[in-house]
Amino acid sequence: VQLQASGGGLVQAGQSLRLSCVASGRTGIMGWFRQAPGKEREFVATINGYGAIKIYADSVKGRFTISRDNAKNTLYLQMSSLRPEDTALYYCASSAPRLSRNGNEYPDWGRGTQVTVSS
Repeated sequence: VQLQASGGGLVQAGQSLRLSCVASGRTGIMGWFRQAPGKEREFVATINGYGAIKIYADSVKGRFTISRDNAKNTLYLQMSSLRPEDTALYYCASSAPRLSRNGNEYPDWGRGTQVTVSS
């Protein structure tokens, strides 16, 4: 499965962005991860195949919403109340065997989209 993420950009703190990730085929369990410069990759959110079960990192809970439209093979991440510490390269991933915070369990990855939040 090929994944293409988009929607990143430069915003001010407190603003919102919506990321999209279009898949070339069926994806099953999908997730969003992020990596800031000089830091390790970090789990953001994951969603099951039907979109009914969602898990979030504590750092984004209540501010970010993961969703999917299976008819469009598209995963979304609605990000609100953005903070400078949310600045990172955001990646979508798919095809994990279970809902997981561990990026190593996702075999398919997109190239990432940059999100920069200024203070």
